[in-house]
Amino acid sequence: QTKAQISGYSQGKVFRPTYQQVCTGLTGHAEVVKIVYDPEVISLARILELYLRIIDPTLVNQQGNDIGPQYRTGIYYTDESDRELIVETLKKEQEKHNKPLVVEVEKLHNFFIAEDYHQDYLVKNPRGYCHVDMSLLEDA
Repeated sequence: QTKAQISGYSQGKVFRPTYQQVCTGLTGHAEVVKIVYDPEVISLARILELYLRIIDPTLVNQQGNDIGPQYRTGIYYTDESDRELIVETLKKEQEKHNKPLVVEVEKLHNFFIAEDYHQDYLVKNPRGYCHVDMSLLEDA
């Protein structure tokens, strides 16, 4: 798939899990978005900056009203050379918070594309629920 962002599930132990399986919290998967980007157009540092604007990196197994291990925060990389920048970015981010950050940093494994109805969800469902406050990106 050549899309810039792909909704899916990763880091779990079930082969090709369904949304219903992931929602049980028993598969070990996190709900994720795989981002394919051109570093000539946008840097990983910029992507991380924007990501950290729209999540609460101190919440365990939760973002917004979504609760469960599938909603844990994580940065799952495919290129080992990105790990150092990710770790350093999170160290700097920690200085802004009184609670410890709980963002997983791991190599991406067991990524499976989510069902079609999850792809471009807000385009298909303009009034659908999303915990992200997009106004946080307006001055970005």
